[in-house]
Amino acid sequence: MKKLTGIVALCCLVLTLSAQEYVELVYTLKQGSEFDLTQESRSETYITVQEVIQRTTRDYNNKMKVVVTEAGSGRYLLTWSYTDIKFNFNAKNQNIFVDAKVTNDAEPLQGALKLMLDQPFTVTLQSTGFIVNVEQLDAVLDKASAAFSKLKSDEQEAYKKLLKDQFGTDAFRGWLEQLLVVYPVHGIKNGTQWEESVPIRTGLKGRVDLYWNLQHWDSQTAKVNGTGNIKTDKVETFTIEDGIQATAAIDGKLTSNYLISRESGFPSICVQNTEMTGEYVYLANRKKQLKKDLKVPVKIVTNASYKIKQMK
Repeated sequence: MKKLTGIVALCCLVLTLSAQEYVELVYTLKQGSEFDLTQESRSETYITVQEVIQRTTRDYNNKMKVVVTEAGSGRYLLTWSYTDIKFNFNAKNQNIFVDAKVTNDAEPLQGALKLMLDQPFTVTLQSTGFIVNVEQLDAVLDKASAAFSKLKSDEQEAYKKLLKDQFGTDAFRGWLEQLLVVYPVHGIKNGTQWEESVPIRTGLKGRVDLYWNLQHWDSQTAKVNGTGNIKTDKVETFTIEDGIQATAAIDGKLTSNYLISRESGFPSICVQNTEMTGEYVYLANRKKQLKKDLKVPVKIVTNASYKIKQMK
């Protein structure tokens, strides 16, 4: 009898230890909870047109507030708003630096970003991390575009495109899809890899195949490594800054390191690096003095870091 009791106890111990190897990662958010998100990133684009290298840089120093407006069964409604925006754009010997909290009537983009501050828009997020939709951000940009009303029509369109490319719904959703981990619906252990595929939403057309790997976890945190394989659709067209239609044949890789807060599921810290190379094909356009298609080598490098802190 004692031997049987010992075997049962041993089996229970083995099952308990086995269960402890696995962890369920999920977004667990409470209605009324608030988070502050800080973004610091720099993106550099190099294109070579007729053997001349053109460099464009974009620097972001943004802060956002995230409030859990509704918490339902496996789904959350999050209200987002920018609380601070510092943006630096440098291209073709033209530098635009804007601080949304500083008044500068000489720079229309500054006025637009100021109008974006504290304007709410919503994100519907599943508990696994899948983004259902982003709403009301287009309305925020439409309101901000009032800062361009005194410009000439072509200048208005150029500024609106810059604003949409950097802060529009597709750009924001694409950024958020690459920031937030999509968790598996089952328990995982150290070394487990899982994946998800999302569209490229930065103006380019294509897919990002995301892969995550659980490296370590304890009662409060989880360390996750992420990679993403980026590949554009070679036949889909998009518009570059000069209004030229182009296609892109670009491959790249995204690498991410996360420290996850198990209390919320959000990454408390995330560091990312993206590098893409390939070529644009500028399509023939007489108005732009392009008599035939022009192949343009391109390289895009982005380094970013994020912090998400729960405030209440």
